[in-house]
Amino acid sequence: MEAEKMDENEWSYHGEGNKSLVVAHSQRCVVLRFLKFLPNRNLMTEEVYQHLHNILDFGKHIMKQFLGENYVHHGDVVKLPLDFLKRLCLKVQSERPESRCKKDMDVSGYAMCLPDLTRLQTFPFVEHRPIFCIEIKPKCGFIPSSAHITKEIKKKTCRYCMHQHLKVAKGKWKRISKYCPLDLFSGDKQRMHFALMSLLQESQNNLKIFKNGELIYGCRDDQEYLSDLNELARQLRPFFFPASGLVGVPQSTKNVLKELIHVLTTTLLSTSADTGRAGNMKPIPVSQGRNYCEASHFCTEYLRSGKHKMESTGLPKGCILYKMLQAQMLDMLDIEGLHPLYKRVEKYLEECPEERSTLLLDGPYDETFFERLKDLSLEDDGSVEYAVTKIQQYRVAMTAKDCSVMIALSPAVPEECFESRPLIKASRSSFMYSVSILDLDLKPYENIPYQYKRDSKIVNHYLKSMQTREEPSTSLIFPESEDCTLLLHQV
Repeated sequence: MEAEKMDENEWSYHGEGNKSLVVAHSQRCVVLRFLKFLPNRNLMTEEVYQHLHNILDFGKHIMKQFLGENYVHHGDVVKLPLDFLKRLCLKVQSERPESRCKKDMDVSGYAMCLPDLTRLQTFPFVEHRPIFCIEIKPKCGFIPSSAHITKEIKKKTCRYCMHQHLKVAKGKWKRISKYCPLDLFSGDKQRMHFALMSLLQESQNNLKIFKNGELIYGCRDDQEYLSDLNELARQLRPFFFPASGLVGVPQSTKNVLKELIHVLTTTLLSTSADTGRAGNMKPIPVSQGRNYCEASHFCTEYLRSGKHKMESTGLPKGCILYKMLQAQMLDMLDIEGLHPLYKRVEKYLEECPEERSTLLLDGPYDETFFERLKDLSLEDDGSVEYAVTKIQQYRVAMTAKDCSVMIALSPAVPEECFESRPLIKASRSSFMYSVSILDLDLKPYENIPYQYKRDSKIVNHYLKSMQTREEPSTSLIFPESEDCTLLLHQV
């Protein structure tokens, strides 16, 4: 990247989260990722440089070991001209959502240059073909069973479904989503189809769809999803039902979405020989007993229909969801079991602050850090070393719970269908595809007290909302299914 030729007009706003903002290049398949800070809290240039390097090192040396070489793409830290950054900052400001403008884009001079994951990563030579990409943030795919849990509801209902009630109450979203991560991670195609359709109907910030790098669907809560789904189907119809020269019956929105969901399910279940070094670790068993969430809308309907056992065929060992789930399940104690260990470490650091670097709480993220993650023992010997190991495992697990899967798809021409490249087949078309993972920043050590308080807040609000729902209604209208018998007593 030639710094002297940087033109802000060649870059456009791509999106942002709580901690970073991304712009994409109009011609090349690269993006720049900038840190974000509150207006009065800019870091020194050297601190920004080190922070960006830590993010890259953690993805390259730690998360790649869990998720595999093929799925984790890292870039480089680049130095950019300050005048270019100021012009770019002004250019993108008008495109930023108002809710994200509490923090400013960092203009100290450094950014990460990364591949644009809305484009095919497996076959870069076809980057100029029509392409669409689906970004899914699956969230946590298991229900904890830790002995440290104090509220039994946490062993029955998943965190995502409980959190929905608090988010709607706070006004972040208008409706509760029917999506439940346990359905997606079940490996059962019927449950996975229901989960993906629920994401399409109520995408919130868990699903986005890009066409040729441009966002065409997702993260717009104030719109009617039906009209959006019709527009989405219109844009994707040529991918799934290419014109064959004959005038056929136009395919309905339902058929297009059905094809999309089939392709996504097949891709998520496809396996890779690239297991990563963490594949040699002892697999963490899925929590004892429950393979479904009591709040899942699919499970509610399934059990109501008279069936008594939820199907969970399990995930193929080499698929991306399996790898993500294994990393997530490094959270073996739950935040309730982890918080006392955090306090143990904090007390130690108060007495010996010079030992912080020895504990690797701030990196470096190297072989030594990775080796410590392999200790899956739950026998607490009261040591600081045990506490730090569980804390680091928790931080990796939280990263895996909050990352996103990017599935890029491009139609394969007929001659490519006979080659050895991996293809995903739909009913009338085939796709070359690539699967990538993004948002792999290590969750901060300092956030543990906040996570502990938030967990309690989510659970307590959910219990309260369930109690309100179960209170007897004073309505005089009888449900249709309920018989009403009039008793006449002799006077």
